Amino acid sequence: MNHLEDVMDEYTDLLFRIAYYYTKDVQASEDIVQEVFIKYYYTYNHQAHEELKALLTKITSNKCKDYLKSWAYRKLVLYKKLPILKITDILYESSALEEEVLALPLKFREIITYYYFEGFTTKEISAIIATPESTVKSRLKRGRELLKEKLEGVDFT
Repeated sequence: MNHLEDVMDEYTDLLFRIAYYYTKDVQASEDIVQEVFIKYYYTYNHQAHEELKALLTKITSNKCKDYLKSWAYRKLVLYKKLPILKITDILYESSALEEEVLALPLKFREIITYYYFEGFTTKEISAIIATPESTVKSRLKRGRELLKEKLEGVDFT
């Protein structure tokens, strides 16, 4: 097995989840993950990386942001007539928490996702999204507050 296959085996699920939390679209997320591995192969594959997870996450984050700014995405959102699939229908059991996380504005959703679902520290998140750590901490705090407001009275049993 070659190095790229090992990297893909280890990181595909993580990168897909990250892409999905940005795009809320399975197909777009799959395409983005493919683009990440292509970029990694042609740009970084022959270099040693101590923080491979952080590198791949940063590439994924940037690809997602590019996708969300693209005309194709804006056109899709504008003309899409089909009901929006919820992550709960695709990835795992229905949960009010995941639905509310997906409903957060992107700047809070990405921080909550990286911190709670993927286990990154605020310092690591700061490097991934190229934002000061103090901003990451304040967005994390505000994201928690927004979730708390939305989830008051929800039974998680």
